[in-house]
Amino acid sequence: MKNILITILTLLTLTVNGQEKEKGKFFKAIYNDFVKYGTVYWAGDVNNSIEAREQTFFVRTGESGSLYDVPIVVDNTPDYAFDYRLGFGIRKLARFSYERKPKNFYDGTEEQLAFRAPTSALTGLEYQVHFEKERWRGELFQNHNIFFKHTGKYHIAKIESREVAKINLKYQSAELRARLPIGDKFSISAGAIYRTHDRPYGYNPVEIWLNETQTFDDGNGNTFEYPLNPWYTLGFEYGYTDHYTTYTDANTGEETSDWIWKDENGEIVAYTDLQFREDVFTQLMNRYNGEQWDLLDAFGEIAPIVGADYYHNKGKFWMHAYANYILPNHKYIQGDSEVSYLNRNNWGLGGLIQDAEPEQWEDYSAGLSIGWKLNKNLGIFAEGEYSKMWDSELFQTTFGINYTFK
Repeated sequence: MKNILITILTLLTLTVNGQEKEKGKFFKAIYNDFVKYGTVYWAGDVNNSIEAREQTFFVRTGESGSLYDVPIVVDNTPDYAFDYRLGFGIRKLARFSYERKPKNFYDGTEEQLAFRAPTSALTGLEYQVHFEKERWRGELFQNHNIFFKHTGKYHIAKIESREVAKINLKYQSAELRARLPIGDKFSISAGAIYRTHDRPYGYNPVEIWLNETQTFDDGNGNTFEYPLNPWYTLGFEYGYTDHYTTYTDANTGEETSDWIWKDENGEIVAYTDLQFREDVFTQLMNRYNGEQWDLLDAFGEIAPIVGADYYHNKGKFWMHAYANYILPNHKYIQGDSEVSYLNRNNWGLGGLIQDAEPEQWEDYSAGLSIGWKLNKNLGIFAEGEYSKMWDSELFQTTFGINYTFK
């Protein structure tokens, strides 16, 4: 990413040197290229948070302490404080001729094709640096969007860092491509992209832990394979204990036996193994996974990327189509490669399958925006984008008909 940033700054400097340095207007050129037409903003919004459709209640034992006295009814309906978002930043992003300014003022939430399409509406430097604090459903989050892109006739350089904490989205990327214009409307590009991801896609620690096995030899030439970590032992790891208990039915005298489970404070949390597995063990599985994932460093991988961009606009009709394709030749240069996405299907009984071949994959995205003003009153439009990255698939579409009475 540092190399890409240096490349962008170098391209900017070369442009400045070639055009303005001889005239002694270096700083003016920096202003024209970096600041002019840019917008500094501070903005936010305040909204009501979500409200429950119906109230929910639970009962608590009364002051006497008797389970059979009149209980106290407690309202536990979630009551969230208002949602808000406060952000600030600076941006300089060009719009394609068919794109309209989304609002009267910028607030940092705008989404433009400059972020996603390979090429841009104009050559030169584009950027957005945005930071914000957000409260959503009572939780506080820190978000950011840092984006730099330099488009020239024969190159594309881009770096991006984005975090949307409430949906656990966090990634960085940097790419450098050679660009070949073909006519005035079409271009292709090819280069390399570096991406990071915190989430260990395809790596499920608790499943691997449960699948570990060991072999027992009975001394007679017979071997048996059995789980090294029986599922219930995960409870022991978190301070839970089980106690074999026999119950006698006071009416029938029938006896039944099972395991009572207690937490680290000695409180009963389950009266049977089955209840513990259904009510408590699921929570422990997720807790164990979260703790194991937190031990991992972020992953970083590099791969070749190609793209294409077609743009046609004749006033009454426009079409913008673009695509990016990351080839199945990924190489991890950061993070534990054993638990990387390359081994997502290579785990089995006993752990990582020996001599398993790393499994490559394809990532891609494509988008289309088309509009047609049939006459002064009637127009139709359609926009859509689809992206596939690791285990995630994202898509969005909008379409419609507009009729204006005159």
